[in-house]
Amino acid sequence: MRIAILSNGTSNYSTKRLKEEALLRGHEVKVVKYKNCYASIEQNHPTVSYGGNDLDKFDAVIPRIASNMTKYGTAIVRQLEMQGVYTASSSIAINRSRDKLRSLQLLAKSGVGIPKTVVSRNTTDIDDLLDQLGGTPVIIKLARGTHGNGVVLAETKKAAKSVLQAFYLTNDDGTNILLQEFIKESAGTDIRAFVVGSRVVASMKRQSLDDDFRSNLHKGGEGVSVKLTEDERKMAVKAAKAMGLNIAGVDLMRSDRGPLILEVNASPGFGIEKITGRNVAGAIIEYVEMNAKRNNKKDKIGA
Repeated sequence: MRIAILSNGTSNYSTKRLKEEALLRGHEVKVVKYKNCYASIEQNHPTVSYGGNDLDKFDAVIPRIASNMTKYGTAIVRQLEMQGVYTASSSIAINRSRDKLRSLQLLAKSGVGIPKTVVSRNTTDIDDLLDQLGGTPVIIKLARGTHGNGVVLAETKKAAKSVLQAFYLTNDDGTNILLQEFIKESAGTDIRAFVVGSRVVASMKRQSLDDDFRSNLHKGGEGVSVKLTEDERKMAVKAAKAMGLNIAGVDLMRSDRGPLILEVNASPGFGIEKITGRNVAGAIIEYVEMNAKRNNKKDKIGA
C-alpha cells in the first residue's frame, strides 16, 4: 500500500516509528508536512496538493495533527476524506477530542465514568459552583489546554475565584473554562491506555516526581508499565469509541468509585513504547492495513 503520514516532519519520534514499521511490512511511505499542503475546492473535484503533487493516490493516511494546528490540519484531513481517501482518524473525531468540554459531554452521554465537571462564565456564582463539586480543592482547566498546560489546582474558595478571574481576563479566544472535582486518592497519578481499534495495545502509569498534581510526562512525570483491570480496558475502549477515534491515548484515573476518564488524545505520543516494550506503531500499521483494504474494496464495489 501507499501510506501518507501527516506530520510536522520526519524528526518526530512517532512519525519515525510509524514509517519504520510500515516499511518493514513492505509499504511505500511518505511523510507529508500537512502545514505545507493546500486544498483546492471546486465543484465535484476536491484536491489536496503537496509539493506540486495530488495526494489522492495514497491508499491510506495516518493523521498526526498537532494541537496548535488543529483547525488547518483537520481541514486537510477533511478534504482527503472528501476525495475518498481512507484516514485512520477522521477529521470530526480529532476536532471532538481537542475540545475538553465537548469531549466530556460526549463521554457522559455514552455512559463513560468521568470526574464531575461544571462550566460557567460567571465568577459571581463561585459558591454554588464549588458546592456542586463538593467544595475545594478543585481543578480548573482551559477547555483547549494540552500536556498539562492551562490546568490549575485551587485549594481554597478564594484561590478558585482568583484563578477563574485571571483565566477569564486573559482568555481572548473565548475558550470554555471547566471546574472539575479533585480526586484525592489519585492525585499526581494517572494511566495512559493506548487504544487501537477495539483493544488496548499498551498501558502505563504516570506519576509526578514532586508535589505536582499533574502526572504528564511533558511536566516531568515518570512512567511505568501497568496492567489494566478488565473494567479499565473496557472503559478506555468505550471512551475512544465515544470520540469516534480508532487510534487514541486515553487518560484515566483510579478512584474509589472506579476508573474515571480524564481525556482522550487523538495524536498520542509513542513514548509508551519505550516504557512498556510494546510495538504500538506496528499495531497501528496492522490496523490501517486491514481497514484501508476494506475501504478501498467498498469503493470499488460502489463504483
